[in-house]
Amino acid sequence: MADFSELLLKRRSIRDFEEREVPLGLIREIVKDSCLAPSSENKQPWRFIIVNNKKWIRRLSNESKKNLLAIIEKNPDAPSKKYETALRKEDFSVFYNAPCLVYIVGPKNIQSVYVDCTLAACYFMFSAASRGLGTCWVGLGSNVGDPEILKKIGMPEDCRIVAPIIVGYAKRIPAPPERNEPKILKIVS
Repeated sequence: MADFSELLLKRRSIRDFEEREVPLGLIREIVKDSCLAPSSENKQPWRFIIVNNKKWIRRLSNESKKNLLAIIEKNPDAPSKKYETALRKEDFSVFYNAPCLVYIVGPKNIQSVYVDCTLAACYFMFSAASRGLGTCWVGLGSNVGDPEILKKIGMPEDCRIVAPIIVGYAKRIPAPPERNEPKILKIVS
């Protein structure tokens, strides 16, 4: 296992994967590590949906693309407008042809669900990186609205998708991008 500083540098957003499946047992270990994340009032609201079927990943991508394009048509100033050209390409997958997709979901009625599941997502990505896997949180992939599709992937009606994370063996790990210096507003001593 890498030391923490090395792990911080190693965890990158990966969008190009080897044609190699990730063993389900390995994904289960990573999910287990994710559950070590802190959560508000220790509610641990996260739930996981693992999709390791390329046809289903494609179907979920197409559903997200369809819904994102509908949003753009209704609101040309939508933030997703910058992705419109890619979204209109039939062969474009919002999940970058990754071999595995994990949705981290949580109950809609928990006020802290977004923060809690985001913390679990961070643990997920670091755990995957420590095992030699690449990940990427794909916000575009959360736009699944078809009730039939949601039911088939096991999404509880009272939950929402917080973090769609793709997982696989990276073809390469890019260098970390430059980061701004921390902006400490004030130190009160």
